Amino acid sequence: MALSEIAADFEVTADQRDRGVATVDETHGDLAERLESVAAALPCTAAAAAALVEAYAAGASVGGAGEAAGLPPITATKTLHFVGVEGVCPLAPMAREIVGDWIAGELPRSEARELTGATETEFLLTAFLETHEPIPEAREAVEPVLGPGSSAATAIEDPLAETMSDAGEFL
Repeated sequence: MALSEIAADFEVTADQRDRGVATVDETHGDLAERLESVAAALPCTAAAAAALVEAYAAGASVGGAGEAAGLPPITATKTLHFVGVEGVCPLAPMAREIVGDWIAGELPRSEARELTGATETEFLLTAFLETHEPIPEAREAVEPVLGPGSSAATAIEDPLAETMSDAGEFL
């Protein structure tokens, strides 16, 4: 079969059909309605949680999003944690490990607090976040707003991760 035979049925046109933008929206109801099923496990109402997540997704800080939703910063932080947003902990990873050591009973509280350099509020909030897991149903409910695996929530998997080299490869 020659190339001319393959191309015989092809037709070139000067017009292009505008088909619009394809969209898929698998959400049912607004965010507050989707959060109703887990409202009892959240530290605020489903409506306040929805307003918080929407403000946070729009780029507000945790405190700013909390203010927009009428929530104190600590309640906003807890709520964002429960819906799967990562990075809301006030302490750095090493300080979180120290808090974890205190939770495990490996360090006295005074020593752990001194090592972290955290205020009483930061220390207690971190302890709360370390001892409470995000709610999977809440994470699913906010996913359309924050995106899949959002920082929020969890880190978005990098589709090019396998093409990147590791520093250990050079040793």
